[in-house]
Amino acid sequence: MTHYSTEQTRHMANAIRALSMDAVQKANSGHPGLPMGAADVATVLFTQFLKFDASDPHWPDRDRFILSAGHGSMLLYSLLHLTGYADMTLEQIKNFRQMGARTAGHPEFGHASGIETTTGPLGQGIANAVGFAIAERHLNAEFGDGLVNHKTYVLAGDGCLMEGVSQEAIALAGHLKLKNLIVLWDDNGITIDGKVSMSDSTNQTARFAASGWTVSACDGHNPGEIAACLSAAQHAGRPVLIACKTTIGYGAPTKAGTSGSHGSPLGPDEIAGARKALGWDYEPFVIPKDLMDAWRQAGSRGSADRAAWTARLAASPKKEEFTRRASGKLPADFDSVIAGYKQELAKNQPALATRNASQNALDVINAAVPETVGGSADLTGSNNTKSKELKPFDAHNYGGRYIYYGIREHGMAAAMNGMALHGGVIPYGGTFLVFTDYCRPSIRLSALMGVRAIYVMTHDSIGLGEDGPTHQPVEHLAALRVIPNLAVYRPCDAVETAECWQLALKDETRPSVLALTRQKLKPARIAYSEENLCARGAYEIAPSGKPAQVVIFASGSEVEIAIAAKAKLDAAGKPTRVVSVPSMENFAAQDKAYQAKLLGAEKHRIAIEAGVRTGWDHFIGADGTFIGMTGFGASGPAEQLYAHFGITAEAVVKAAG
Repeated sequence: MTHYSTEQTRHMANAIRALSMDAVQKANSGHPGLPMGAADVATVLFTQFLKFDASDPHWPDRDRFILSAGHGSMLLYSLLHLTGYADMTLEQIKNFRQMGARTAGHPEFGHASGIETTTGPLGQGIANAVGFAIAERHLNAEFGDGLVNHKTYVLAGDGCLMEGVSQEAIALAGHLKLKNLIVLWDDNGITIDGKVSMSDSTNQTARFAASGWTVSACDGHNPGEIAACLSAAQHAGRPVLIACKTTIGYGAPTKAGTSGSHGSPLGPDEIAGARKALGWDYEPFVIPKDLMDAWRQAGSRGSADRAAWTARLAASPKKEEFTRRASGKLPADFDSVIAGYKQELAKNQPALATRNASQNALDVINAAVPETVGGSADLTGSNNTKSKELKPFDAHNYGGRYIYYGIREHGMAAAMNGMALHGGVIPYGGTFLVFTDYCRPSIRLSALMGVRAIYVMTHDSIGLGEDGPTHQPVEHLAALRVIPNLAVYRPCDAVETAECWQLALKDETRPSVLALTRQKLKPARIAYSEENLCARGAYEIAPSGKPAQVVIFASGSEVEIAIAAKAKLDAAGKPTRVVSVPSMENFAAQDKAYQAKLLGAEKHRIAIEAGVRTGWDHFIGADGTFIGMTGFGASGPAEQLYAHFGITAEAVVKAAG
């Protein structure tokens, strides 16, 4: 470990402060207070403890650093530039918050190396970090200390800890005893409105201790105290919180310690005063050579560790499997496994709820894809997410592949993002579709970051029955479908369910939601098809033998109703075809010729879904007939609810005139 004197550390920290206040001032926008206040903490971490090599930002066994308080993004950008990340140039720092720059207002995953996750919505970073730590412990259990043994460090602010998702996250982490998770709390006592005491009086250290964490505290401007706490944290048997007492805007003559330095440029006079107070006698964006050399040395000090790890990987009998998982590629025989399973379904056509069909598919998938890690927010028996061979992931068995998340829907979704971002595992987790409202901020970030997280959302309509309107998700499919880069799948039977799972697992650039029924459905896909028809998003599941007068579009459980209506209409002399629409997103990605052919030009155009109309006009036009919900549901048996709300084959026949 490299040791720096207190004076050296403070000079290096002042480089962060100077870059941060200068970049914010040049942009005339941003948050200088946190980078200036947390600079000493970050300097000690990056120069003495964090295991990384700036020349190889994606080294799998690097420590992860997550800036949960993403508004303080210039702290991270300054660190990446100073330590020598190739794509974080001085020009990027100067273009902070400008169009096309890697230095967005809040850290965006994929914009630059060293940004491990997208943060900004407070609480997300610390909750993501729990997923990072879960993935690390799981892979460590499988591949051993020689290939996987790293830590996840988080810098969190007061706002991160106020957000409700933080409680879900820290309680789960404490329960799982994730010892390689270390949170540095930037305890500056200031939020946008002013002093934290205006809105909160929580004893945060007691709160973390009550959740099973090891807790310590230090002066966040005393390098020796910071280092002592970090040193002790290396050997903890539980996750660690280090409360770092800091002054926001440290060095600013009149705004330090006030909300005035939180979210606005300091201004020329205040910056001049800060330069004087810090002893920083350099022009904007100028870092003296001795400090830059010291920072670049810190950025390369992990090269020996990385080289040793590379040698261990080369000699490991598990090299091929580790490399495959780290790459995100599925096993080579995955598609053939799914094809074989679909052939079995064609021979034995079960009438199943799609949640049960999903569990059957998972029995096959989880045996073939060892990197899947499942879970549920206290609804395992309802979501059917635990396949027969999965053992629990817990503090006694990190090699397990099933996580009991408890009643923590948002924390689960955020942890899944962290697991996906860490790599080496493919997370899926379940709850009821109506509770995507609780997961939505994390689902949105899944889509924004383009990560492979799979959300298994059951009880997908009024078909769940007696639990009533509080649990019946009438608007949720529409609400999810408007999120960019999110695949929403609503399969109609066991075959479509298997195909939707196949698509979700193969999609490395976006998350997926599988909306699944509680009630049993008749099989609709009778004949085996080698092609994954759900990949088209919409396809003819029941063609017409004659030129069709009526076309019915439907998804999920309503495909059964559409096929029953077709039989009645055919018998009445109105040839009808039925189009299954398992994924509106996939259909929108098809070429115009395919879309036009499938949409057709029938006079009678009808869509059926036990939800609201939003999204269906693309298929039926504004003048088409929609049979579905216009308000909330009711409590009662599913078949009575469908009749009560007029979602029936008879209603379709009537609509067709």
